[in-house]
Amino acid sequence: MNVQMALDSVWVLVSALLVFFMHAGFALVEAGFCQRKNAVVVLTKNLAVVALSSILFYLIGFGVMFGDGNSWIGASLFAPAATGAGSALPDNLPLFVFLFFQMVFAATAATIVSGAVAERIKVSAFMIFVVFATVFIYPVVGHWVWGGGVLSTLGFHDFAGSTVVHAVGGAMALAGVIALGPRIGKYDEDGNVVGLPPHNLPLAALGVLILWVGWFGFNGGSTLSADAGAVAPVILSTNLAAAGGFAAVLGWIYWRTGGKLDLSFALNGALGGLVAITAGADVIAPMEAILVGAMGGMVVVGSTLLLDKLRLDDPVGAIAVHLGAGLFGTIAVGLFANSGDVVGLFHGGGFSLLGIQLAGAFSGALFAFLSAAAVWFPLRATFGIRVSEKHEIEGLDLAECGISAYHFDVTHLVSAEVADLGDALVPPPAEPAAAE
Repeated sequence: MNVQMALDSVWVLVSALLVFFMHAGFALVEAGFCQRKNAVVVLTKNLAVVALSSILFYLIGFGVMFGDGNSWIGASLFAPAATGAGSALPDNLPLFVFLFFQMVFAATAATIVSGAVAERIKVSAFMIFVVFATVFIYPVVGHWVWGGGVLSTLGFHDFAGSTVVHAVGGAMALAGVIALGPRIGKYDEDGNVVGLPPHNLPLAALGVLILWVGWFGFNGGSTLSADAGAVAPVILSTNLAAAGGFAAVLGWIYWRTGGKLDLSFALNGALGGLVAITAGADVIAPMEAILVGAMGGMVVVGSTLLLDKLRLDDPVGAIAVHLGAGLFGTIAVGLFANSGDVVGLFHGGGFSLLGIQLAGAFSGALFAFLSAAAVWFPLRATFGIRVSEKHEIEGLDLAECGISAYHFDVTHLVSAEVADLGDALVPPPAEPAAAE
């Protein structure tokens, strides 16, 4: 192994570890945005996804995605040994370095679904779906784009996965939400949003910050080389897009509400900015990355409002963030790209790239949605995918895990304390006025 290969390998492995750590962020975001009674089951699902998808991607998914086959699917490199040949493999990295980097991406796509179906999905049904997502749905779209498949031959550009990872994950989540239906109490009889507020915004905020940091490995590592000249602009654009998304949404909410700062919306705005820049972080200049991030954040706002109108209940906003901003970010390459042969409409590249980006984004998302629906609906009709109404009301922590995340209830303790004080808290009756 020469020095440059060693440096490239170290950088990609460090990036892979950052992406792996993003699962801590996903877990905290989902747990924080969900209700207290479902915190344990949320964490269980997130850890289980990482474990199961890692095994399945090594055994099957990697071969479907990067193996030599045809323009539609790979058919080699299943459970590969330390060496292996494939036309889509990079020349500058050992096989296992590249495999591990791609493995953590696969787990990310499956994790996106977890948040959207939270608080009413059977854990067992969700894990069955993860099998199909990891060995077929995600790797097939990945093969089209990164494995030498049909979209790559057309010139489709998705640097780090606005479509391959995020729109695919969001489309799979959308199919699951349609199959499940909304949580009990989310909407009233007229279809108005009642709201089931997040139980712990500090957890959610910490999760977003972890994801923000992890994204530097997600996008920066996708250069697949330790080239500071290539990595630094990608990381800078990634950071600026996240900042643009957060600022735009926070400012919009402040204006719409007459001075209120909605942290939960702004957190998803930052994630929308990150998702949006992921497709073009290598070809979109930093100044325009701010705009792409801001627009991605606003796409999240519009998508969230649309989903509520359609009564599609997504507790964490995963569909709006990953499908909405993922599609927009992929299309944005066709508008803002300006690097080498990848030139968008606004820089004189014409409509050609924009058309390719539109076709690639929507074909990938549509395939993921239809494939996921072909799993969710038969699963609903046979095995069942939703917990009982009784279990949903009492919380899945107790029903599915037999334990609560919190072993005390502050509200209950305060109520008990008030009850114990009894008449001490009741003001004495006023003295009767003296007779004149």
